[in-house]
Amino acid sequence: MEQIIRIGIDTSKSVFQLHGVNAAEQPILRKKLSRKEMVKFFEKAPPTIIALEACGGSHHWARMLSSFGHEVKLIAPQLAKPYVKRGKNDAADAEALCEAMSRPTMRFVPVKAAEQQAALMLVGMRERLIRNRTQLANAIRGFAMEFGIVAATGMCRIEPLLERIAADQSLPELARALFSMHGVEYRDLLTETKAVEEKLTALHRSDECSMRLAEIPGVGPVGASLLMMKTPDPKMFKSGRDFAAWIGLTPRDHSTAGKVRLGVITRAGDEMLRSILVVGATALLQYVRAGRSRHTSRWLIELLQRKKPKLVAVALANKIARIAWKLMVSGERYRRAEGQTQAV
Repeated sequence: MEQIIRIGIDTSKSVFQLHGVNAAEQPILRKKLSRKEMVKFFEKAPPTIIALEACGGSHHWARMLSSFGHEVKLIAPQLAKPYVKRGKNDAADAEALCEAMSRPTMRFVPVKAAEQQAALMLVGMRERLIRNRTQLANAIRGFAMEFGIVAATGMCRIEPLLERIAADQSLPELARALFSMHGVEYRDLLTETKAVEEKLTALHRSDECSMRLAEIPGVGPVGASLLMMKTPDPKMFKSGRDFAAWIGLTPRDHSTAGKVRLGVITRAGDEMLRSILVVGATALLQYVRAGRSRHTSRWLIELLQRKKPKLVAVALANKIARIAWKLMVSGERYRRAEGQTQAV
């Protein structure tokens, strides 16, 4: 049998399609294997380069195949799609992955360790709990409004609202019982969220780089932890702009014929990481606009005079990302500019 130099694998829960080529780029392997058969095949196969699509379970398979001595490369789905010649099936997808891997300019997704995935699971759980808490709080407000009971905005107003409802004897008994059930669920969500955030804070405090990133205005413990968990090797990026572009915070380029046309941000990167940076920039911007900062950078003041706050928040998030990249690469601590104390 000829030696295989590359193998592309289209994965699923139980069926795995393999496509391998030799040194002459001729396909010599086309197989559809079950889960167990695929593991046995690569245990016995000589070491080779394997391409997988970066999707659910791909990091697990990458770690397992690497333990067999193979070199595994993960490719983002949007980067492998252009190499699908025609149609959509497992064989075509495996062939496209094998072809995409051979491109010298192809970008690959770093394989995550099991500990990194556990930490990301913690972040995902926090996001889900906060989403459920907000949904439940809105439901409580909506039901209360049907009985003419309203409360001021803010999550801190939910508990007093529930207390008012429990003390209002004019409400039907069924309504008060249902509000009580909502209250129990709401408090359980608060308890679970607090427990998850304590674990996340412990992870943040145990990482020296995460602690340094949290010193950047607009980056808190959650943002710093996400930057550490989601970012591959920072040295992979040539500059802070490349890092911001990876997150999706740079303008979309529509330039042609020498004319530069820049659009909205690409949103090409990780949604959770991009969102937390924009939220942190928005909070910092509110602090600046309220006049609670005596020393703000001239760049930010002039930008606020020319652009809408939402655009300024995105631009500020872009700048925060660049600063974070510099700190991760250099190992330095954040230093405020001379005459600047509260904002970047």
